[in-house]
Amino acid sequence: MWLLDDCEGVLLLRASLERRWKDAPSPSPTLKPVPSGPQQYICTERVTVLCLEPDPKPCDLALNLVGQHLVRQLVVKGMREFLQNHDPVKPLVMSFHGWTGTGKTYVSSMLVRYLFRDGVRSPYVHQFSPIVHFPHAEQIEKYKENLKSWIQGNLTNCGRSVFLFDEMDKMHPGLIDVIIPFLGPSWVVYGTNYRKAIFIFISNGGGEQINRMTLDLWHARKDREEISLQDLESAVSEAVFENPNNGFWKSGIIEEHLIDLLVPFLPLKQHHVKQCVVNELTQQGLTVRQDIIQAVADSIPYFPEEERVFSSTGCKTVASRVTFFS
Repeated sequence: MWLLDDCEGVLLLRASLERRWKDAPSPSPTLKPVPSGPQQYICTERVTVLCLEPDPKPCDLALNLVGQHLVRQLVVKGMREFLQNHDPVKPLVMSFHGWTGTGKTYVSSMLVRYLFRDGVRSPYVHQFSPIVHFPHAEQIEKYKENLKSWIQGNLTNCGRSVFLFDEMDKMHPGLIDVIIPFLGPSWVVYGTNYRKAIFIFISNGGGEQINRMTLDLWHARKDREEISLQDLESAVSEAVFENPNNGFWKSGIIEEHLIDLLVPFLPLKQHHVKQCVVNELTQQGLTVRQDIIQAVADSIPYFPEEERVFSSTGCKTVASRVTFFS
């Protein structure tokens, strides 16, 4: 069980933040300034439960996250240790890597749902997309200034804020380094105590390397569940750091080892896809039928083409295919 302590300084009036927020355009619709007048935001945290195995309580990570033993091990342990530490030395920084449809976005949304009552709709959960919020390379310096300002302001509002950076493989190189001061072990940055914050980077970068190494290990007759972080970590780090089109290209975040948990999401096999189909049928309130499960699983492309071992799209298209075959 995770018990999140109260955020310090959460009852802040707009007057105390007016200078910080003045003329700072919002790069994200989820970032909200403290309102004026008597109304105030409260950084609401709650008791949350995350388990490794299914139990009588609802547990999304155990019940619905399919085929990702490394994610369960790394994320559960890392989050539990961080949240139980009332005086962490630095924010928790996690980087999720893997092919499309393997569960990266699902895990991040599940985590914030258990941290805050309103989940991703909470004013203390901030999502960034390079396509939506940072589309123009020629405006990168403006984006840097705005991003730093928004993170600083929101951490002042709630030190336990969560920041999600999606599609890091499409981020303009150099942009993300502006947040380096917020990720390290300093006590205070720009007058803000930020060490209880959580930063999550989500990327398809390194997915090809994860898929290739998983397939090589399969050819070597190594069971998929025997794969360890050590088997994948260096290859994934090198792939994102050396790719000039990746947001982590030559990034100080990598060079300074500011990522606490690099979390690889493995490609899914057909029996994992079938589990996703069962989950989707259940969520839609439909009868779990073996013919539908098999039809959906057979309709999904797999690689290598001859052996059809791993799903090329994970479980990403399962929902639409369930609708089609039902």
